[in-house]
Amino acid sequence: MAARSEIDSQNIPTHVAVIMDGNGRWAKKKGGLRIFGHQNAITAVRDTVEAAAELGVRFLTLYAFSTENWARPAHEVSALMQLLVHTIRQETPTLLKNSINLKAIGDITSLPASCQRELSEAIELTKEGARMTLVLALSYSGRWDLAQAARRLSQDVAAGRLLPEAVNEATVAGYLATAGMPDPELLIRTSGEQRISNFLLWQLAYTELYITDLLWPDFRREHFYDAIQAYQRRERRFGKTSEQITVS
Repeated sequence: MAARSEIDSQNIPTHVAVIMDGNGRWAKKKGGLRIFGHQNAITAVRDTVEAAAELGVRFLTLYAFSTENWARPAHEVSALMQLLVHTIRQETPTLLKNSINLKAIGDITSLPASCQRELSEAIELTKEGARMTLVLALSYSGRWDLAQAARRLSQDVAAGRLLPEAVNEATVAGYLATAGMPDPELLIRTSGEQRISNFLLWQLAYTELYITDLLWPDFRREHFYDAIQAYQRRERRFGKTSEQITVS
């Protein structure tokens, strides 16, 4: 595993996104219920947030709950929501101490009122945090994001606030839930699954993917360092040739 001292501090991705996968499988291996895996994932979240902030990552987006997750058994969803409320309340003082501001993206109005309340309070309390922005993707999916962006954009066109010919990629990006944030340079996915699971579909167009077989509850800061080091070994061309990158 990589050590922090092996990381090039001049080549840290500005925005890292994480698909935190494998809680249920981890719990099954331990002979416990799925919620047992979710409970034990908190240490992985804490380690990842701390490691990202220490390295100088400016935005860290965690895929915490997708729109598709609502289809899971009701008792699991209920337990997840209770865990979310507890975790936000428990971790807010640490976010304040480390100057990390919290944001949330997704269909937040679909969350239980208690979750919305805890989120709103934590976001307000941490809004002055300047070290890093921690983004929780809750009741989020890439298709939901594109649909809501298209809906609001079309409303502005219909109302005459926006000319159709003025719509370009930057315009669309400005209507997404991540408006104002840079696209992720690195996506980390645990559990070994080879897909992006309807996450940040527009924003991941040129993101480097790092997939590890580790299940999320076992993920620690050293594994985050591994992902950063793998990112630093890659050549990001954005459609250009290696020679063009070298010349520029």
